[in-house]
Amino acid sequence: MTSSSITRAGLVAKHGLAASGHLERLVAWLNERGITAVFETETASLAGMRSATGTWSRDELPNHVDLIIVLGGDGTLLSMATRIARTGHDVPMLGVNFGSLGFLTETRIDELYPTLESAVAGTASYDERALLSAEAYRARELFDSRLVLNDVVFTKAALSRIIELSVSVSTGLVTKVKADGLIVASATGSTAYNLAAGGPIVHPRVDALVLTPIAPHTLTHRPVVIPGNETVEVRPLPDAGAEDIFVTYDGQTGYPLQKGDSIRIRKHERLLRLVKAPARSYFEVLREKLKWGER
Repeated sequence: MTSSSITRAGLVAKHGLAASGHLERLVAWLNERGITAVFETETASLAGMRSATGTWSRDELPNHVDLIIVLGGDGTLLSMATRIARTGHDVPMLGVNFGSLGFLTETRIDELYPTLESAVAGTASYDERALLSAEAYRARELFDSRLVLNDVVFTKAALSRIIELSVSVSTGLVTKVKADGLIVASATGSTAYNLAAGGPIVHPRVDALVLTPIAPHTLTHRPVVIPGNETVEVRPLPDAGAEDIFVTYDGQTGYPLQKGDSIRIRKHERLLRLVKAPARSYFEVLREKLKWGER
């Protein structure tokens, strides 16, 4: 990407983030370089810039910019990742973390301008992350479809004891899970809920999906890493009380399942591009986040 290809930069800040001063400085920096700042609607309000040159909803913003700068944390970046994929536009994101380093927002606020300078100059490095497509079927009819960056999670309702799921891939049945839940994660999502549930860390360049039971009721049930080109189908077992099972997408939205429902999860054809922080490797992020090597 060359400098001439970035003419409009979208700005998205975490809800409630005290970032108005940073946003004003960022707009001035962009203007000095002939780049128009385009605000996400709520971010414009946060910055007190209702009369900004352009404001769009989070759903529409990727259609109108060449780069999206996210100020906040991994959750804010996740909310934009799937929106970019749905528009079909190859818009890279620069995630800037306010506070502790994020697995996705790996650029600290003090590193914003050197990183942004490299993106504008066309010298930045990019991480390409796989997205997952999830299609939900009821009575063999498609009733919902989602895109996620991290994971699709099946959990029990508050009062149910366990849930029972059938998990299959193209070659047939993988297992029947009796557990508090099941995580189907991308390599990127392996450091999210999957990690907390005892699943493996998978480098984002590995073409793989991870199946991780949550508190399985059989000690031999363990996380499984499968090829990234598989389609995973998850169904509530017929007599397991499907109404007690809730499916959640990237930890942000979801709904209860019904008897006979099935969810098919596969790698999406599009990739998400993230601007890399200068001189920070994936393993450096892991060491800092997970405190490896510290006593």
